[in-house]
Amino acid sequence: MIDGIVFDKDGTLFDFRKSWGAWAERLLADLATDDAHMRQLAATIGFGPDTHDFTADSPVIAATAPEIAACLLPFLPDRTLVGLTQTLNELAEVAVMSEAVPLEATLLALKARGLKLGLATNDSEAPARAHLAAHGVAGHFDYIAGCDSGHGAKPAPGMLLAFARQLRLSPDRVVMVGDSRHDLAAGRAAGMRTVAVLTGVAGAQELAPYADAVLPDIGGLGSWIDRLSAG
Repeated sequence: MIDGIVFDKDGTLFDFRKSWGAWAERLLADLATDDAHMRQLAATIGFGPDTHDFTADSPVIAATAPEIAACLLPFLPDRTLVGLTQTLNELAEVAVMSEAVPLEATLLALKARGLKLGLATNDSEAPARAHLAAHGVAGHFDYIAGCDSGHGAKPAPGMLLAFARQLRLSPDRVVMVGDSRHDLAAGRAAGMRTVAVLTGVAGAQELAPYADAVLPDIGGLGSWIDRLSAG
């Protein structure tokens, strides 16, 4: 029996490549002094300015804003970690997200099953709330946490355990849904079931060892939970 779902945001609710490619291009344009500098910064965050795609090990996939800023800082001597982190968050907050599936219908169908819904993202909380609000779905979540919400960041399980604690759910009756090994490792560490989705950068072969199920996207989650409950 499943009582709650914790979602990752980027690559799970929102298609990662479609959503964050434009953000990366704007970030590089804002920070770089010339083309060579832009390519140096792009390589640091694992983004191809010619392919407009991310590498599998890009820190943008699962790192926090301060962690991404720390990667970039050695190449930006006139910036501070605090200031650069603020810049990343400001650009993230106005980034246009592309829904991986029709979110309103998908989330309402899960709520209709009596499930509690949470969000646990390594993005900062303010951009996360802005993205959900922009798509009209923030109100469907019973819990929203980012890396700066006081529960730590994935792959540590703090955000997930806080969801279970605040909603008074047993972790073994909660599913963590995400597109990266960080998400699934956090779910396992919290004692939750884990479901991988393929709307991020990682493929099924990479994620399968860490997941109870691998789905193309979150659109199949309700049916998977129904089968689990029936079994």
